[in-house]
Amino acid sequence: MSFSDHIVSRSLSIWLFIFLVFLVLLGKSQKEVLQVKVGVVLDTNLKIADLSLRAINMSLSEFYNTHNGFKTRIVLDIRNSKGTVVGAAASALYLINKRKVVAIIGPGSSMQAPFLINLGNQSQVPIISFSATSPLLDSLRSPYFIRATHDDSAQVHAISAIIKSFRWREVVPIYVDNEFGEGILPYLVDAFQEINVRIRYRSALSLHSSDDAIKKELYRLMTMPTRVFIVHMLPDLGSRLFSIAREIGMINKGYAWIVTNGIVDLMSLMGESRLEDMHGVLGVKTYFSRSKELAYLEARWRKRFGGEELKHFGYWAYDTATALALSVEEISNVNMSFNTTKNITRDDIGTDLDDLDVALSGPKLLQALATVSFKGVSGRFQLKNGKLEATTFKIINIEESGERTVGFWKSKVGLVKRLGENSSRRLRPIIWPGDTTLVPKGWEIPTNGKKLRIAVPKKDGFNNFVKVIKDANTNALTVTGFCIDIFDTVMRQMPYAVPYEYVSFETPDGKPDGDYDKMVHKVFLGEFDGAVGDTTILANRSHYVDFALPYSETGVVFVVPVEDKREKGEWVFLKPLTMELWFIIAAAFIYIGIMVWVFEYIADDLFSTHEIDERISNVFYFSFSTLFFAHRKPSKSVYTRTLVVIWCFVVLILTQSYTATLTSMLTVQELRPTVRHMDELRKSGVNIGFQEGSFTFEKLKQEGFKESRLKIYNSPEEMRELFLKKSGNGGIDAAFDEVPYVKIFMAKYCEKYTIIEPRFKADGFGFAFPLGSPLVPDISRQILNLTEGETMRAIENKWFVGEKHCLDPKTSDSPIQLDRSSFQALFMIVFGISLLLLFIMLSRRRYLERGRNTPGDAHDPPSDGPGGQANTGANQNRDVSESGEEANQGGGGDDEADDNKHHIVEVSEGGNAGVGDESDHIVEGSEDDNVGDGDESDHIEELSVGDKDDEANNIGKVNQLPTVQQSQPGLVHRRSKKLIISKTMPLRKTVPPSRMHLA
Repeated sequence: MSFSDHIVSRSLSIWLFIFLVFLVLLGKSQKEVLQVKVGVVLDTNLKIADLSLRAINMSLSEFYNTHNGFKTRIVLDIRNSKGTVVGAAASALYLINKRKVVAIIGPGSSMQAPFLINLGNQSQVPIISFSATSPLLDSLRSPYFIRATHDDSAQVHAISAIIKSFRWREVVPIYVDNEFGEGILPYLVDAFQEINVRIRYRSALSLHSSDDAIKKELYRLMTMPTRVFIVHMLPDLGSRLFSIAREIGMINKGYAWIVTNGIVDLMSLMGESRLEDMHGVLGVKTYFSRSKELAYLEARWRKRFGGEELKHFGYWAYDTATALALSVEEISNVNMSFNTTKNITRDDIGTDLDDLDVALSGPKLLQALATVSFKGVSGRFQLKNGKLEATTFKIINIEESGERTVGFWKSKVGLVKRLGENSSRRLRPIIWPGDTTLVPKGWEIPTNGKKLRIAVPKKDGFNNFVKVIKDANTNALTVTGFCIDIFDTVMRQMPYAVPYEYVSFETPDGKPDGDYDKMVHKVFLGEFDGAVGDTTILANRSHYVDFALPYSETGVVFVVPVEDKREKGEWVFLKPLTMELWFIIAAAFIYIGIMVWVFEYIADDLFSTHEIDERISNVFYFSFSTLFFAHRKPSKSVYTRTLVVIWCFVVLILTQSYTATLTSMLTVQELRPTVRHMDELRKSGVNIGFQEGSFTFEKLKQEGFKESRLKIYNSPEEMRELFLKKSGNGGIDAAFDEVPYVKIFMAKYCEKYTIIEPRFKADGFGFAFPLGSPLVPDISRQILNLTEGETMRAIENKWFVGEKHCLDPKTSDSPIQLDRSSFQALFMIVFGISLLLLFIMLSRRRYLERGRNTPGDAHDPPSDGPGGQANTGANQNRDVSESGEEANQGGGGDDEADDNKHHIVEVSEGGNAGVGDESDHIVEGSEDDNVGDGDESDHIEELSVGDKDDEANNIGKVNQLPTVQQSQPGLVHRRSKKLIISKTMPLRKTVPPSRMHLA
């Protein structure tokens, strides 16, 4: 053997040894991996089930390729349910008892799920479904049922948001009659109640319905006014439904169709020809965010399976397998065997259910599934209450070429055009059936439908509102009145034709069939399609019918008679003002008198020479007499004049206000209500009238009025007769009725009745229709248009002609009196100004006294200079004044008029001396030769002293005091430097010096 042969033989041995070691290690690793059996129950004959099964296998294969270190491996055991409930149950029972699976993926439909759920609950084997979406399965309350998908109830809020956005009021759901179709109905009803949408009719179609049965049901829907349909079924039945609907003309203008995700998510399985039948339909589709995990899966799917598209159930199936693999790995240390129980009777009679094994790993596996969380291809996989939660749906518009996204619905936002928006609440433009962009109004009167039966009340009075006349021969009704004209006008203005006829709410013998509540209740029961008349909108009635907007005045009031209570009596002149105001005015007069006294006392030195009683009488006479006239004689003080001007203004306002109030009391305010408030009526126990059939009867009892004191009337005339009788003779002292009726009554008798407090609220008259009636919004809009225009005024003038000739009475409960608050500001102004004037006057006087008492002026001796001349003049002035008083006193006490001619001479100081040379001069005038003649008169002469070129003469007045024999010198005071023109003044009496004053 050569060396090379030796080397080769040795190498082969080494490689053989290495290979044997690899096989041993491989076998050992295979022994360490725990194979866990999981069953699958699907209808493998269906395409969607086949795609889902591929997704499950692909998910497990890719998962373990990336997690080769896991100790467990899921081994699938697939069983075909053959599309039946029995097949699914048998398959599940076989998998649990024979194959000992720890979990089952399936079933494929909601109909097969209930039995499997009960089976899993009994055997503690989790049932995980990615396609059973019916909310009814939650009612089984089994913890071993895991819904790895969204249930159908998640989309009802998206549907209700669409209904609300287009303001549709009625819908008709069309659904398949099984667990899948019925499961969504309770949630639809609740969602529609929240937005006040009525489900008029429920159309249930069997899964095996023939085309004729479907067509018959659709024809029935055409005879109804509702034109909004919600379809919830699977694609096979849905495609037949829309094909027949298009054939009979229900995919046309005016119709609105909305389909759930039961059809939309599987719409690609229907074929392009079926999309033409659904042109203009809206759909709610399950939305998956475009994550990188989803994009990678679609790429791998296309590479592996070609052009077959993976649908949303395939995404959930993929994530279900991943979640189950993670959960099984988490419980790898748990005993996964079964507890076998034999419960065979003595006669060896039993079933497979009696021998149902129990999985020991069930509780732990269920707990692991409940807590598993990861980011899958369908989004975040995390169970809440045993199912996945949906937060977003896509809203699509189906067209012949496919689907078009028009918006989205988000759980916390609502409808949006784009996912980034949070406040749009609108969708993109939609193409509706009939290839139109006009939004269907949601209902219409069928062409072969019957006329609306509108009930009108039969009334014996107040026929201005409603009057029903039946022809005795033909029984034809003639209905007229204000309410009827309003309704007829509104219906003529509707954008579509609404046929209707009036039906009198009366018994066969022509009497009213009951009150208004009964008539409204019959609308609720469906005996009438509406009620028109003077029907008041009330809260309790709104529970049974929907009211359009009110078209009349609102409110309920009490009407009582008025009586003449004109102010009379000897003290009526005191009533315009309150007693407090009278005292304040008197105090103000006294205060003004005191202030005038103070001002005059300070300003006029001669004022203090008067007697005290004379001063008091003069001051207060001056103050009070300003009420009637202004004084010609001016006061001495400028402060007095200012105060008097302001006081005269206040007095003017007081007198005018007093005069106006007294006039109003004696003339205008004559009528007052006999009762001022409802409380007085309740306490007095008088009779109250109310209109027959009105809700006011119950209202009066609620307010505490005894039923025995309530009297019925049917017309304004009966109401008037009851008022004339009064309570003592079986009549009434007050009536309680709505404002429209009261206005008619007051139009005839307004001068003898009035309205008192309180005024109760009521919503007025309204037209009543069944709950959810689509007519109500349109009629309400037309009522608004009517009330804002001239047509309403024309109708009112037609039926309430007399009302415009009667003004609403306005009476007060008590006489109008002026009080302190009416003039408080005026008194404060007078008080403030008077104090201000007093302060200014005292300040000025103190200032002048301080200047007069300056040191050096009081004890300077007289000199020849200007100062001496001034002092001399002052002394002369004083001497003359004293001599004048003596002469006057000696001249006699006889005040009789004399005939002597007296002269008052005005003297002008002259000279070129300066200011210091100026002095007051006393000039004596002499009498004329005819002194003593009785017909002579006094004269005022003008004298000029000094140089006539001097322009600054001081002027004084000389009062010539006559005596019996000779004239006495008078007193001259310097007033100004201007020359005063002389006048001739007759002096009838001798004026004492103390009564003289400056001109």
